[in-house]
Amino acid sequence: MIGGGLAGLAAAIRFRREGWDDFLVLERSDDVGGTWRDNTYPGAACDVPSHLYSYSFALNPNWSRSFSGQQEIQDYITGVTRRYRVREKHVFGCEVLSARWIDEAALWEVETSKGTFASNILVGAFGALCEPSLPDIPGIDGFAGQVFHSARWDHEADLSGKRVAVIGTGASAVQIVPAVAPKAAALQVYQRTAPWVLPRLDRPYSTVERLACSYVPFYQRLVRSGIYWAHEAQAIALAKRPSLMRAVGVLARARLRREVRDPDLRRRLTPDYRVGCKRILLSNSYYAAFRQDHVELVTSGIAEVREKSLVTMDGTVRDVDAIVLATGFHVTDSPMYRRLFGKDGRSLGEVFDTVGRQCYKGTAFHHFPNMFLLVGPNTGLGHNSMIFMIEAQVNYLADAVATMKRRHLRSVEVRAAVQERFSRMLRQKLSRTVWNTGGCSSWYLDKHGDNTTMWPGFSYEFRRITRTFDISAYHVSKRGPR
Repeated sequence: MIGGGLAGLAAAIRFRREGWDDFLVLERSDDVGGTWRDNTYPGAACDVPSHLYSYSFALNPNWSRSFSGQQEIQDYITGVTRRYRVREKHVFGCEVLSARWIDEAALWEVETSKGTFASNILVGAFGALCEPSLPDIPGIDGFAGQVFHSARWDHEADLSGKRVAVIGTGASAVQIVPAVAPKAAALQVYQRTAPWVLPRLDRPYSTVERLACSYVPFYQRLVRSGIYWAHEAQAIALAKRPSLMRAVGVLARARLRREVRDPDLRRRLTPDYRVGCKRILLSNSYYAAFRQDHVELVTSGIAEVREKSLVTMDGTVRDVDAIVLATGFHVTDSPMYRRLFGKDGRSLGEVFDTVGRQCYKGTAFHHFPNMFLLVGPNTGLGHNSMIFMIEAQVNYLADAVATMKRRHLRSVEVRAAVQERFSRMLRQKLSRTVWNTGGCSSWYLDKHGDNTTMWPGFSYEFRRITRTFDISAYHVSKRGPR
């Protein structure tokens, strides 16, 4: 397994519970956690409710609030790792350099920074939000101050009394800006596209609520179920009837008018696309940050970075001491795709270059036998918890492994026609969603302009199609007699 984040951990625990011990998790960092280990910026928190953002087999009755912060989630992950005794199955500080399918031996040869491993099955659990996307701005390498990405926060950098530039207005930025604003002498927020920002219904949990989760039978599962179905209903507007999002837009504009009185600032903070087309962001303090005199919204593009300043396309020069790159991640073009080589010698990235990010059930790829990707193409959600999708994929993976063991299979490879039919079905369904009809360009789209990120429906529909391994969709080969 490549990656020790939430997906890799879920797979490792499932393997252990099935009694399969012949596996390793290769993790390039020195700890588990993935996204929640890496993103330690001020204000980092989840935008999925706490009770939903946990494994179904490891509920946490002690969440401190309805939307948990980074450290609390990381503590949960490390606690689960200890409880299910899978930490010893991790090889830390082990970066995967390449993985190649050796057809004659029916093995994956995995070259890493700690030597070469061989495996019958390869599980890609490296996630979608792990590789920071760095902007190509002229002169940025010559900047004299501190520059760092939000996912690589420099905790030695004291931003107190500094002139700080935040480049980007995505999910990380709406948390960073309110957290940094009270410290900075001046804060410049460089916006390319205005996001839709809705209220975060966040509150601390009382002692009584936490005790009820611990000791009242089924109470926490009922709470979790209620939250799940309330969020699941949002898929109706996002994926089935996007015209319903107009009502959300009316409410969002009303909130913006109430919180931002300056007409010019409000105009620049108002998106020009339908709510939901890009990721909906949650914050109770983002708009309020711009009411402070020392916080400036900059909507002119950045022309260049100089030694101690940023220059925008309109010719304005702004002095800066530190630059925070809240510029997102390589989602549809992960560098890991260039390190996975299938049976025809091409990397997964090369395949994607020609045919797009086609995939079967977000998990399997033609030409890549015995490889299963977790959080693969078209498994993203705009309305519910990704952990639900991860557990669904792990169910599919576990049944695939069990099937291979039971039938003594040498390899399984999804059929090209099956993969193409599934991809065609996704494209047809996605064409009616808000992500494809909302009038925006987002990181959900790949280089071909196709939405290969989002799942176009209810999450329970995905769980239904991944409940069992459908071997008829695969070419199989059996092991010869020993």
